[in-house]
Amino acid sequence: MTEESPVLYVVPTPLGHLGDMSQRAIDVLRQVAWVAAEDTRHSGPLLRHYGSNARLFAAHQHNEEAAAQQVIARLAEGESVALVVDAGTPAVSDPGARMVARVRAAGYRIVPLPGPCAAIVALSAAGLGDGHFLFCGFLPNKAGQRAEVLRGLAEQTCTLIFYEAPHRILDTVAGLLAAFGPTRTLVLARELTKLFESIHACQLGEAVDWLSADGNRQRGEFVLLVSGAQPQDNAVEGERVLKLLLAEGLPVSQASRLAHALTGVGRNALYQLALRLRS
Repeated sequence: MTEESPVLYVVPTPLGHLGDMSQRAIDVLRQVAWVAAEDTRHSGPLLRHYGSNARLFAAHQHNEEAAAQQVIARLAEGESVALVVDAGTPAVSDPGARMVARVRAAGYRIVPLPGPCAAIVALSAAGLGDGHFLFCGFLPNKAGQRAEVLRGLAEQTCTLIFYEAPHRILDTVAGLLAAFGPTRTLVLARELTKLFESIHACQLGEAVDWLSADGNRQRGEFVLLVSGAQPQDNAVEGERVLKLLLAEGLPVSQASRLAHALTGVGRNALYQLALRLRS
């Protein structure tokens, strides 16, 4: 399993459910000499659970540069290293990107393993159907900076994905509402793969009340997914085409169906608009 030359393995670990660890990842952890871990206290029991005797050293956001040099030193001695974080895939809103860059610049191979990623797990269960997505990770802590970032995202037509901690969830959802308005869909995915996993979809205008109705709904780590904005140019064109079709005497259902086919604007939205125009 281990490569002929020393490499840095980027190894995803379970979000919560230990059964989600791949056999390849287990094999790597059992065979490498060293594991660079975001929190050695957290990863130590994980390694023991999977039967790994690798030695651990810390590689977190505050020492990533020094840890990268330590990895390079191990690789220079012919020993492969695995990089892990507390949960999910390294370097995705977690430490790892700088280490990977330094190791590659030093001339050593990087071998990424597929595995758990909270953003992708949540997206697969969201049902938003925007066709593409933008991963935004954690928003800034300060309200003003957070609002500025969200204003810049307001016209994105793709699904937006954020990570959030429990103590900030109400403030962040309120910020999403202020920036995007009440009608966009918000999916709150909480404690994914864990005992109290929950996935709830609602309109942004309903989300703060839903969270506030039960304090347990604010606990755990969150993935927030917001549906994309309706393209304004398409919406205007859809209304224009719909009015022309209705003016030609087409029934509401046929006019909305044809306008949808011609412009790509949602058929149900066009149908509702046609009813208002016809009345």
